[in-house]
Amino acid sequence: MRTRLVEVDDAMAIMNIYNPEVTEAAISFDLVPRTLEQQEAWIRAHQVTHPCIVAVNEDDEVGEVGARGERILGFALVHPFRDRPAYATTVENSVYVCRGARGRGVGEVLLRQLMTLAEQSGFHSLIARIVGENASSIRLHEKCGFTLVGTEIEVGRKQGVWLDVVEYQYVMPERRR
Repeated sequence: MRTRLVEVDDAMAIMNIYNPEVTEAAISFDLVPRTLEQQEAWIRAHQVTHPCIVAVNEDDEVGEVGARGERILGFALVHPFRDRPAYATTVENSVYVCRGARGRGVGEVLLRQLMTLAEQSGFHSLIARIVGENASSIRLHEKCGFTLVGTEIEVGRKQGVWLDVVEYQYVMPERRR
């Protein structure tokens, strides 16, 4: 398994990993699945200043076929945390792993590589906002050095259920005050 930057031709594979989390789970706060056109625009937006990477494996039968014929096992990205200028060096991260590839270390490979890319891009702090019931994502972020900084109670509602969000933070070690 290796990682690479996302390409527009990965849109269908990313969409096939992401949309089931929108329609069948409470992991994403989106309520409507993305279309191919929306997914392509989303990728283009992440090719400019906020990286998105994919985990690929040419030899795997699990995953979604991506731009180069490899199997995409998951993806991870950073996006702006808030829109005000003082927040520019803080980003929020997300990690999604294909359901058939979970439990194989894909999420950790993606998150650690994303942390490296974020540091190289000059970002100071990473924020992970995780649905409180998503124990595997919480464990992943704790394993990678993120610290719990708060809980937002009943901030979302999906599938008739109120959802809490736990917020984890990672500050680049060499950039700490």
